[in-house]
Amino acid sequence: MEIAFALDTFYAVMSGALVMFMAAGFTMLEAGLVQKKDVSEIVTKNIGLYSIACIMYLVCGFMVMYPGSAIIEGYLPAFSLASLGLSTALPNEEIGMPYGMDYSQQADFFFQVVFVATAMSIVSGAVAGRMKLIPFFLFAIVLTGVIYPIQGYWNWGGGFLSSMGYSDYAGSGTVHLCGAAAALAVVLVLGPRNGKYAEDGTSLPIPGSNIPMAALGVWILWLGWFGFNGGSELIVSTEASAIAVSQVFLNTNMAASGGVVAAILMSLILTGKMDVTMAMNGAIAGLVAITAGPSAPSAGAAVLIGAAGGALVYFSILFFDKKLKIDDPVGAISAHGIVGILGVMVVPLTSDASIVHQLIGVVAIAGFTFAASLITISVINNFMPIRATDEEQYAGLDSSEIGVEAYPEF
Repeated sequence: MEIAFALDTFYAVMSGALVMFMAAGFTMLEAGLVQKKDVSEIVTKNIGLYSIACIMYLVCGFMVMYPGSAIIEGYLPAFSLASLGLSTALPNEEIGMPYGMDYSQQADFFFQVVFVATAMSIVSGAVAGRMKLIPFFLFAIVLTGVIYPIQGYWNWGGGFLSSMGYSDYAGSGTVHLCGAAAALAVVLVLGPRNGKYAEDGTSLPIPGSNIPMAALGVWILWLGWFGFNGGSELIVSTEASAIAVSQVFLNTNMAASGGVVAAILMSLILTGKMDVTMAMNGAIAGLVAITAGPSAPSAGAAVLIGAAGGALVYFSILFFDKKLKIDDPVGAISAHGIVGILGVMVVPLTSDASIVHQLIGVVAIAGFTFAASLITISVINNFMPIRATDEEQYAGLDSSEIGVEAYPEF
């Protein structure tokens, strides 16, 4: 038993480390897809949001998401002195979920907290190039400490979604759709980057600064996703769990591959060229699409699920940009939100999950997160403008927000 406990604890910690490295992936992806004059701000934003997420989840988020009791069963978790991280009577070995576990509760906290940071990173990409840092960090405090944990409780903490039968293995809805819904709310208040749309509404391209850097970010995310999905099996010390983990790794990799190929084909067929940015978003879309149910499908089915995500993200990015005039520099809302919905809704194809229950989960997560985020960012914007001025955007946020240029030779 001690060997199994040690092995499963090590697996949880190492999986969490892989997911933590996804923060570097998001940073590189965003830095490569924004202009040179905004890169230092992007790096600062991602380092800051990760740190804020970790602290807020320790202070209150973890106990909101995994409470010992609830004021209103399934909806609003109870708070306590210990849940605020203020009690000195709570020994370290008692930190964690209120039920027996096969690995250390400290490892469980670490594995959970890096998921919170992932959700906030989605917001970072969507608001790149025009949102001020302090309001962004204020929003991060609320999202990671309150909004994400409440809807996370509904699924993974014993709330009404899990009781109902909603199935979301590693978080296509709970993490990715949540982050995208929050991003959409913020972007609607924030508005597009200066110069993104002409007076007649035509979408004008704003090329990224470094495609190889963005591609490196995608490779890092692809690697980190093995911890994201594989770690969600939670244990690896038994024969059955080891086989399940192997299947999750296989399916995760195949879905990403399917997403890339589908996005490249869509681009080639419709434009005659293979758009590298669409290929990168195809990889992420394939990964998001398989995340809700990576253990059940065969490898071939995983390719098809990923390909569906890759095709969907291509059209979704164009629709948001050209039709809705919603500026999303990295395609985060499409890759994580629209494809997140797809990921949740395809679970019944390879399991006994109910389509109705899955749809209820989508509506609950997206609806609550969007509404709560819209209220939060509107309040912040009322006393502290969240949008950089046209002059600040023209000069670059590195200049106005950071004071250190990423590429001073330019």
